Amino acid sequence: MPFNPLAMYILAAFLIILSIVRLSQHKTAFLGNLLGAVGIGLVVVTALIEGGWSWWLVLVLLALASSFVVGLWRAKTVAMTEIPQLVALLNSLSGLLATIIAVNSYKFKAPLELVDPSELVVFQNINSVLVALSIIIGLFTFVGSMVAYAKLSGIKLYRVHFSRPHLATAALIILLLAVSIWYFQLNNLFFIFLLLVLTAFLAYHVVGSIGAADMPVVIALLNSYSGWSTAAAGFLLNSKILIITGALIGASGSILSYIMCKAMNRSLFNILAGDFTKVEASAEPEGTVVESTPSDVAALLENANNIIIAPGYGLAVSQAQYPVSELVDILKAQGKNVRFAIHPVAGRLPGHMNVLLAEANVDYDIVLGMDEINDDFADTDVVLVIGANDTVNPAAATDPNSPIAGMPVLRVWEAGHVVVFKRSMASGYAGVPNPLFYRENASMCFGDAKASLQAINNDLKNHAK
Repeated sequence: MPFNPLAMYILAAFLIILSIVRLSQHKTAFLGNLLGAVGIGLVVVTALIEGGWSWWLVLVLLALASSFVVGLWRAKTVAMTEIPQLVALLNSLSGLLATIIAVNSYKFKAPLELVDPSELVVFQNINSVLVALSIIIGLFTFVGSMVAYAKLSGIKLYRVHFSRPHLATAALIILLLAVSIWYFQLNNLFFIFLLLVLTAFLAYHVVGSIGAADMPVVIALLNSYSGWSTAAAGFLLNSKILIITGALIGASGSILSYIMCKAMNRSLFNILAGDFTKVEASAEPEGTVVESTPSDVAALLENANNIIIAPGYGLAVSQAQYPVSELVDILKAQGKNVRFAIHPVAGRLPGHMNVLLAEANVDYDIVLGMDEINDDFADTDVVLVIGANDTVNPAAATDPNSPIAGMPVLRVWEAGHVVVFKRSMASGYAGVPNPLFYRENASMCFGDAKASLQAINNDLKNHAK
């Protein structure tokens, strides 16, 4: 039976689509990843067979083997706190490759079957549009993802401060459009260079200005851009599988960005505007902070029946997912109702907390989203807020002048008592003071969350003897 590349690509596309479907649920996510890997593997093998034998193939195989080893090693060794940075790096690679393909395709090579000059002009214009789109989207993805990686890693970036940053952004976009039109008309490499420079500066300027609280949305958006740049590269290479996979990634990233913007009650334009809109700093809340020791928290939990745990990025930083899982087992063994409340933008990446808890073998049936559990806080005895801040800030619901006003948050303050695990009284990513810390029904358990939870677990075990 002769080798049929089209059939292989169709099979690969089917596996990739099935992979995305399976990735939508925690129980089938592993299978989804496996199906996706097999689909991409089929694409690579089919492309190599199609290309035929040459000495270049040896270099390609060496590069693939090296990539496989490095990728496998990185996936196995990456810390949960570094997953957002890893995703940013992966997004950047897609954008960089799309840019390289576009630059290599800037001169249109007419197919042999085209003999009519009018057809050549049409195909030349189509090629020019695809090249410009691939460069702009691809390089924006690459530079933007690298800036996001730096910001998430705590690397300080040099920023050019404009008196009117919105005008600077608008001017850069207008310049990009003008240079693109000149490239369409003249098809000159010089304009490709200008596109590269302007796009890189625009990405650095825009993403560098976005606040850390909005980085989860930015990561999702850049993931979407990487998909669209891949699809554009697929048109340039006449690769149907690249078009399909790129469109799938682009569409899913766009949908995720929309969902997250809705969860934060913000528009995508507000987020892309970054810190361009100056907001006056919120006043420090009034009240007295009550401190609780791990023994105090253990006593609270012993007298509680309904308990909710609201995790945040601090849980990942302290690697407290395992003592949290042990705490849940202890409390459930005592017949208590224990659940988790996950805000859509908890952590630094969509689904970050879900993956963290799954790593510690927490039963996924008790891990609920904000919309599923928000109405239950009023009937809850104790809420443990572990490493979360902005996502549980009552100022979002009660202070119309707050920078996060209108953002949907977990209404943990409605519970009988709230214990907040934090190292200090510092504000969250949004830089907004949290009045929750000063409420009469709230207390602070200062210190490393992992150590505090281990002490609570020991107390509960000792009391059970």
